[in-house]
Amino acid sequence: MPRFAQLVMGPAGSGKSTYCSTMVQHSESLNRSVQVVNLDPAAEHFDYPVMADIRELIQVDDVMEDPSLRFGPNGGLVFCMEYFANNFDWLEESLGHVEDDYILFDCPGQIELYTHLPVMRQLVEQLQQWEFRVCGVFLVDSQFMVESFKFISGVMAALSAMVSLEIPQVNIMTKMDLLSPKAKKEIEKYLDPDMYSMMDDNSDNIRSTKFKKLTKAICELIDDYSMVRFLPFDRSDEEGVNIVLQHIDFSIQYGEDLEFKEPKVKMHKHLLKHSKMSCLVIAMHLAV
Repeated sequence: MPRFAQLVMGPAGSGKSTYCSTMVQHSESLNRSVQVVNLDPAAEHFDYPVMADIRELIQVDDVMEDPSLRFGPNGGLVFCMEYFANNFDWLEESLGHVEDDYILFDCPGQIELYTHLPVMRQLVEQLQQWEFRVCGVFLVDSQFMVESFKFISGVMAALSAMVSLEIPQVNIMTKMDLLSPKAKKEIEKYLDPDMYSMMDDNSDNIRSTKFKKLTKAICELIDDYSMVRFLPFDRSDEEGVNIVLQHIDFSIQYGEDLEFKEPKVKMHKHLLKHSKMSCLVIAMHLAV
């Protein structure tokens, strides 16, 4: 039997632990068993039980206090993750092997782990060897994404993780519940963006010809290949949380042997469009 996993990724402060907590509570309401593994050696606290905690193996504070290493916070975290990659047997023992496992891996927020370091890719490959079907869940703070240039930066961060890990990925805008009604209305255009119009809106703010060409190339790449789209995540909206979970379940084929039931929830227009696009992207991944 396959096992299932979400790699919950995103910048520091994007709401990864809150997302895990919400998903655990939501799954309990559906009588589904979901476990969480903390992979952040610098984590301070979380309000849900974990089946494994990397801090039992190594902690950033211990590394930083070691006089022979003299690492700062970022260097210490990288050291911890590389140590973790050399000790996957600890994770295997902690996970055990129970049929139909569904595990959320709460990952660190340092972007270099998903760009030029091999640690997360090694983790994905190891999980796949353990018969896990893995989906990347990349979170960005919706409060950060309300300006075009910041949005493009967030898109590139999500894209870097997607390219590095080569697994199905669902991108999510978190903390929608913290936005004002006006901001919620404005951010809808970023959920399924028209990159060409976004580029035109900001062309006057770019003085350098080189940067204007670079921005145009990035926008065209994202738009032409429909590579990155976002789902909204409001932890207080059960319907919205369920839609996000349905997208992720589909990407890893969770419950494919169960009897199909028509969803009772009605998708908003942008979510329905995203659903169709997700099917296309996931089909491309499965075909590779």
